[in-house]
Amino acid sequence: MFIEDLINNLSSFIENKMDEKILIYIQEYLLKSGIFTHVSSVIALLILSMVFLLILFLLISVLFSLDLVMAILLSVLIPIVLFVLFIFIKSERRREEVESSIPDFLRQLSSMLRVGMSLENALVDLSEHGSGPLYDELKRLVVELRMGKSFDESFNNMAKRLDSKDLERSFKIILNAHKSGGGLADVIGDVSDDLRAMLILKRERKSSVMMSIMFLVLASVIAAPFALGMVGVYSSFMIELDRSSAICQVAPLAAEIYLIIHSILAGFLIALIMYGDARKGVKFSIPITVSAFCIFYLISNFGMSFFGFG
Repeated sequence: MFIEDLINNLSSFIENKMDEKILIYIQEYLLKSGIFTHVSSVIALLILSMVFLLILFLLISVLFSLDLVMAILLSVLIPIVLFVLFIFIKSERRREEVESSIPDFLRQLSSMLRVGMSLENALVDLSEHGSGPLYDELKRLVVELRMGKSFDESFNNMAKRLDSKDLERSFKIILNAHKSGGGLADVIGDVSDDLRAMLILKRERKSSVMMSIMFLVLASVIAAPFALGMVGVYSSFMIELDRSSAICQVAPLAAEIYLIIHSILAGFLIALIMYGDARKGVKFSIPITVSAFCIFYLISNFGMSFFGFG
């Protein structure tokens, strides 16, 4: 097909022209998110999406006499923002799936060690019968062990690839117990029980703060953009009446800047309430900012005709 040939040709061009280090860096993030598509194909799809949106937005701008610069910016930003948001969501879901399966994995490992299996044989058996991202990485760990890597290096590599603090802490405890020659099965069982209790506490915390989160979302996505959009409507109304001032000229731009800052901070605040980690706020800030700005743009540009002033 034409589209497939176009993507393949564009992918080959990207591989030849882009720095290999950059491609490897992006590919690692894709793999961490559970996306196994080649990075050059992903970039090719992004470029084609930008071209399609550019043509679409330019036609809309010509038909409805809208800003051409805004059309160009949207055609570039929308695919990038959606892709980054998709990566964050996929990565978070994969991490949550891994962390929810760790207690069961450790419980199975502890049971196998109690019946007399060695640690390596138990890991091999689990990798052959389990399913999910944790067990996929476990298969890779078994391959590394068979190739001669140490337990320390293989476990640390697996924890880094899965990007899970709970898994990293669990592996450190397991490795220390393995080195000391103590009761490894009992240690792993205790770690499994502790992680299960932590997961229950996390779920209870999420459910208890849901009302606060809904209030923040409604305030950021509906209330704030509507109120600030009315500032633009008022400024336009005063300009039409020839009663404009310096404040009326500056107010819409100031409202846009405030709205963006407010939406970004709201996203980080939601992440702080839900997870206790503000760094996870990116996945909330991006959709909140985009949604709030869209509502603000509609109110400030079409509010005059909507309320019968146009």
